[in-house]
Amino acid sequence: MELKHVSRFFATSMVVFSAHTQAATDYPVTIENCGYTHVYEQAPSSAVTIGQAATEILYSLGLASAVKGTSVWFSDVLPEYADANVDIPRLADNDPSFEAVLSKRPELVAIQYEWHVGAQGVVATREQFHDMGVSTYNLPMDCDNKDNTTGLDGTRLDQFSISSLYKSISQLSTIFNVPEQGENLIASLTTREQKAAERAEKAGVDGRSAVFWFSSAAMDIDPYVAGQKGAPGYIMKTLGIENIVQSNEEWPTVGWETIAKANPDIIVIAKMKRRRFPADDFQKKLEFLRTDPVTKEMKAVKNGNIVIIDAQEMDTTIRVITGLERLTQAVEDLN
Repeated sequence: MELKHVSRFFATSMVVFSAHTQAATDYPVTIENCGYTHVYEQAPSSAVTIGQAATEILYSLGLASAVKGTSVWFSDVLPEYADANVDIPRLADNDPSFEAVLSKRPELVAIQYEWHVGAQGVVATREQFHDMGVSTYNLPMDCDNKDNTTGLDGTRLDQFSISSLYKSISQLSTIFNVPEQGENLIASLTTREQKAAERAEKAGVDGRSAVFWFSSAAMDIDPYVAGQKGAPGYIMKTLGIENIVQSNEEWPTVGWETIAKANPDIIVIAKMKRRRFPADDFQKKLEFLRTDPVTKEMKAVKNGNIVIIDAQEMDTTIRVITGLERLTQAVEDLN
């Protein structure tokens, strides 16, 4: 990956997303979102979020005062928003009910995953909200170049692109009439993205490899690891690191014998508060890696090249840029 190519890509991204935002939103504004078209006559005065990623984007745009309820949390809120978040009702750590969301009288519901609010939504369909006069906004990170009719997690048809995160920020800042905040946030994230890629190249990333371990349904079975097309695939491709998992699935299961044979330089493991599976606990992941007869012989384990990052940093969220930076640091610190 030549640095001049990287720089040109990021410069282009800045131009694409900076052209839309200086002026205040000119209502009515039409937003195309994940197969739906909605006309906003004015900025919503209240919102409920279903998904931590949606919550933290609104907070990052300075819109915490408009958020009347949150749900679906994997970890603590970003520290810079702890004070703003403390008084906002948490409707559920996981899936909220349709009635709980409506009880907060939102004008807009912002959603991280289509399996929560979509054609087969476990909370509701988008039409159910629309019939109640509530607009919905699904983060494009979970629908752009993705088929969500194939199961709970859907199927990515192409690799996750950071442009879908920037689209989310740009559109939400337009909807809520805070375009300058959106532009500034995109500019900051783009700069961080570019600097991380430059640092990785300087550190000598060529030939390095990694595997991302999200969780496992049980400690003694094949783990859920990152395939080519999800957020970790974007992270590794941006930094020029080989993903040892060749599957195009977003989170396939792969046997430890196969992973050990590939012998990646770096193992990245997810830390989260969720406890759906035993391996959600990162300490149990570490214990397994250091004691299992197969994994303890891997060079990343022997050399201590295990990186612990928040689960949201290896998902299609605003934190993916932090995940990019953490892997860059791991490359710089390789033993």
